[in-house]
Amino acid sequence: MRPVKWCGLAMAVALTATACGGSSGERGTGADGGPPGRDGFPVRVADCKGTETTFTAPPRRIVTSNAAALEMLLRLGAGDRVIGTGFPPGKGTLPGELGARAAEIPVLGTAVIPKEKLLGSGADLYLDTFAAMGSMGGAGDAPTDEEFKAAGIRHVYLASTACAPTAKTPQRDLSAVEGDLIRLGAVTGTAPRARELVADMRAKVGAVRKAIGDVPAGQRPGYFFFDFDAGTKQPMAVCNRQVANAVLTQAGARNVFGDCDGDFEPVSWEDVVARNPDWIQLGIRDRGDAAANARAYDQAAAFLRTFPATKGLAAVRNGKFLRIGSERTTIAGTRTADTVAEIAHALYPARFKGAR
Repeated sequence: MRPVKWCGLAMAVALTATACGGSSGERGTGADGGPPGRDGFPVRVADCKGTETTFTAPPRRIVTSNAAALEMLLRLGAGDRVIGTGFPPGKGTLPGELGARAAEIPVLGTAVIPKEKLLGSGADLYLDTFAAMGSMGGAGDAPTDEEFKAAGIRHVYLASTACAPTAKTPQRDLSAVEGDLIRLGAVTGTAPRARELVADMRAKVGAVRKAIGDVPAGQRPGYFFFDFDAGTKQPMAVCNRQVANAVLTQAGARNVFGDCDGDFEPVSWEDVVARNPDWIQLGIRDRGDAAANARAYDQAAAFLRTFPATKGLAAVRNGKFLRIGSERTTIAGTRTADTVAEIAHALYPARFKGAR
């Protein structure tokens, strides 16, 4: 999926970098330009265009654009304030109690939420994973800024995905994802929990870095993220501004399309063959059913094994496939750290012997 090129939710909160390519040595500010009050409010959030949104208290009625934004709020402990979502998580996507709570959230749209339904939802915050979702269908009639304002809905984005297309520098670590969590924690009044989630992510990625950090860049295996659901006629590459580039880099892989600036870019199968990846991730989108996901992975692998341009690739002949879903690789969330670990364990099994 290729979002329209906007940036969003870019308040810097003492992290090392933001998805918009700038340093975040600054801290969040109060509405008057000074430091936030004792309870963290007011909080002023600026998007990548410089437009600011001020929160004097946590939002009470939140609508999320998709499962990724919903999951972040659930993990932050703000799920009881979510009154609806688009692109709901499939059954079994989220584990245990988290999945049960997600299933209770009203679905306002199985894909992009219709404009009228979103504006009439009664929300006071719309959390958008992308500034617009033209390639996902139905975003052509997305509400304007003026319409959001008239409906009393503040509209903010996840910076790591919404800002990616126009970011000034590549995403090579998960600081942009961490930034989204910290900012959402500030906005929803769940800052302590946000810090816990970030610490857990850093511990997982740190363990990977400790195991493979000494592998020279030139010896890291080439890796191609095959977005099967984007179509097989012309492959879609993940470029260096995409969250996936950070995931692959931290996992010790070399994104074979890491030299293209932007988030996603259509390429040719000749380009893929020329890059000759050592590993290929079968990036399918969650079908909401384990059996359906397994069939989709099988179909993606079968295509690569039978397609004339790819069947001769060493990665294909040797079955160097990873079956890891698109969402947890290309969209912000705490599970991006788990994806880093999963890829690293597959690429460097000897370095994780004895690891759980």
